[in-house]
Amino acid sequence: MTQAMERNDIIDFKALEKELQAALTADEKYKRENAAKLRAVEQRVASYEEFRGIVLASHLKPLERKDKIGGKRTVPWNCHAIQGRTSLDETIEISQEKTLLQPETSAEFYRDWRRYLRSGPERYQALLQLGGPKLGHLFQTDVGFGLLGELLVVLADHVRSVDRSVVLEILHSLAGTGRFTLNLSLMSHVERESCRGLFQKLQAMGAPRPMKEGLSQEKQGREEQPGGLQEEERLLQELLGLYQVD
Repeated sequence: MTQAMERNDIIDFKALEKELQAALTADEKYKRENAAKLRAVEQRVASYEEFRGIVLASHLKPLERKDKIGGKRTVPWNCHAIQGRTSLDETIEISQEKTLLQPETSAEFYRDWRRYLRSGPERYQALLQLGGPKLGHLFQTDVGFGLLGELLVVLADHVRSVDRSVVLEILHSLAGTGRFTLNLSLMSHVERESCRGLFQKLQAMGAPRPMKEGLSQEKQGREEQPGGLQEEERLLQELLGLYQVD
């Protein structure tokens, strides 16, 4: 009995340290972006795009003297000339990194999204792999300035009929994150159009097919509207309101 109580009292310091680090990273990101917003307002930027660019670039640091022309180069001009490293080896290594992406915090997601996932198809597959519940957990506090629009653009550009239910689940989870309405209002015109296009595609994917000869409308409806599809249509209508798509 006493030993069991002692085991229960053991503190997982590694988990606490990881949680603390994630909180510090998120806090630092919030302060950095907030300071960038204030600077943009003080500078009286001419457009929203310029304002957004300043905020998204808030993590960049100016080059130091050693990084400028004349400084010591740490990266070879020809990366393929490195002894013992072939292009095939590098391709396999990069492929393994992409398939093993399992971020545990929003900060890790931002890092992997920028560092490893460069193309639209790669980002789309990563979103499908993580799924709605995981993404909702990662961004339960806030999706982050500018990222919501990026996610919607990727989904709009690559959504497929076979992925319809997963995409709806992702959209539902994102709509439940902190400051969702604010992040939605800060999207650019291009991102808003992509969002509208995404929902148009999702609606078209769920549209009923032409009537089959010899089947009544009611009978065909029962055949083509199973419970899962009816639930998808109900969820789609809910999301149209949440994402303010008219």
